Amino acid sequence: MGRGRVVREPGKELRFTRAGQAVWVCLLGAVMVGVGVTLVATGMYRDVNPLVPHALWGVPFFVLGVGCFLLARHLTRHAYLILSPMGLEVFPFFRPASGMQLVMWQEVVAAEVDEREVWLTLHFNEERTAGIHLTMRPIRKKVRCLLAKAVLERVSGREK
Repeated sequence: MGRGRVVREPGKELRFTRAGQAVWVCLLGAVMVGVGVTLVATGMYRDVNPLVPHALWGVPFFVLGVGCFLLARHLTRHAYLILSPMGLEVFPFFRPASGMQLVMWQEVVAAEVDEREVWLTLHFNEERTAGIHLTMRPIRKKVRCLLAKAVLERVSGREK
């Protein structure tokens, strides 16, 4: 998990986006554009075979492809998690501005990350019966260890 590195400026915000999800959305967009190109290319041969679909059937796939690329752009530009000096800000997928949740560092008693770096668990009491589970899947795999390290250092650094 890169334990040799130290967070140099803990007072600054760290933004984590949904770039891990954006990869799959881009791939889906490429498939949609590919289907659209195939339908347009085969539609040019309608005079040879009238059973071939019309070229305009490719338009909805182009629209879906462009929509996927715009969604992927949105996912990579907007935050999923922000670590700030006040706490951890969590933005949901739908309506992030109104559904944002702020978990103050004072509320967090302990934090843990599973061995696969998929789940981040913030505990609100010593018995570990209250808290929040956050998935780290939307974040790229290379960056998950940085998120885990930053949260764990922030929570464990307060105990000293």
